Amino acid sequence: MASLSPVHLGTIIGSGFLPLLLLRPFLANYFVNNAVGPKQPKRAFILDFCICTGAAAIINIYNLFNLGFPAVSLISLFIGCVISGFFIGLNSSLRQERHVILQAMKSEQNVPVPKRFFPMTRKFSYIAVTTSLLVSLVLIMVFTRDVEWLATTARDADSISDAKMSVIFEIFFIMGVLLILLMNLIFSYSKNLRLLFNNETQILEKVQKGDLSNKVPIATNDEFGIIAGHTNHMIDGLRHRFELINALKLAEEVQQNLLPTQSPFLPGYDISGASLYCDQTGGDYYDYLLLSEHKVGIVVADVCGHGIGAAMLMTSIRAFLISAIRSYSNPAELLNRINISISRDCAISGRFTSMFFLEIDHQDDRLRWVRAGHEPAICYHQKSGKFTKLEGDGLVLGVEESYTYTNNTSRSFSQGDIILVGTDGIHETRNSKDELFGQERVQHSISTHSHESARVIQQALVDEVIRFRGDMPQEDDITLVVIKVK
Repeated sequence: MASLSPVHLGTIIGSGFLPLLLLRPFLANYFVNNAVGPKQPKRAFILDFCICTGAAAIINIYNLFNLGFPAVSLISLFIGCVISGFFIGLNSSLRQERHVILQAMKSEQNVPVPKRFFPMTRKFSYIAVTTSLLVSLVLIMVFTRDVEWLATTARDADSISDAKMSVIFEIFFIMGVLLILLMNLIFSYSKNLRLLFNNETQILEKVQKGDLSNKVPIATNDEFGIIAGHTNHMIDGLRHRFELINALKLAEEVQQNLLPTQSPFLPGYDISGASLYCDQTGGDYYDYLLLSEHKVGIVVADVCGHGIGAAMLMTSIRAFLISAIRSYSNPAELLNRINISISRDCAISGRFTSMFFLEIDHQDDRLRWVRAGHEPAICYHQKSGKFTKLEGDGLVLGVEESYTYTNNTSRSFSQGDIILVGTDGIHETRNSKDELFGQERVQHSISTHSHESARVIQQALVDEVIRFRGDMPQEDDITLVVIKVK
């Protein structure tokens, strides 16, 4: 091949590449562009590598059969085309990957996470090792050819000096070409990495600011593709969490609207109540029910558990209670009726509810109550300074449909006496030392503020519970109603 002129050799090489280059757009559209985004770079490399290899085969076949060159002399041309195909294919692959990344960023296409990925470290290692081998092969071929050429041309000192200069220029030229090719690959590779990093960080910055409207497009089947998939999964989880939080806020608003907004007016009595939920919603409930012109019903209930499930059951219990109160006769009959409905609803779930229902008749100065498995009401007697309890038997609601409740009655109350109807979240509150607030602290708070109004007594007890708990989280709902005899 050394006997061919540069023009003749260039014509032969161009004739071998030209048909394949003309076919490349059609082959690229069919073989590369129709593939899934992450697979396109690999196919772009295969296409261009095969074009260079195919062109080398066409050129060698022509030289072998038409020009009669020996097969050994064609090896260097074939190796040169293969090496060129490797670098051209890598550059084409990186360019196609960059195109895929940019298209994914624009279209925000939802490509599934690759089940099998090709690590970037392994990819880089393969490219580095292959490049080193090819560069070494080029240098070996150059040195071998130059040594042979020097052996044939070295006749005197001048010819040796000229040959050395020719060899040096040739080596520098080849090294310069290889260096340019390597720098081009490094530049293209770093440009792709910058795109992937920017793509990921831009989305994460938006997530940090609370913007969950975008996802990271999955454009590669390497670590960046896996990271993008996990990031998108995280964004989906955050979206679901925000939707749940919004739903809980709505449920909290609805539940707060179900609680009484003001205390009832009842001659001779001062009444105040409050509820503090440990979650956005809770299972505690209190209410004031107008039974007749001279009777008021006070109900405090505690659904087992807390959170959205307990809140939903509490809403149902309130509906049963409001419906049954229309034909009210006495506390026991009322709880017998709602227990039937609650038991039927909770037969499968196994949930239950404790309830304390207190009827105050200011005309007869009489209290009637029913304890459905609830905490006894605490009574403070102003004159004696002693505490008693409004006790009585009763099963929690929702366990046995046929259970029959009985009324308890008392008239032993005088001016200044205080009744506290609450849930176990008060005295079971724990502090950082794992101590319980306990009944003694409840009684001490009531007796200390007994000269105050029901509102002040209720707020003082709540404040003491919160101070006692300190930095510990609230583990249970807290509900209480304070009734003071005027």
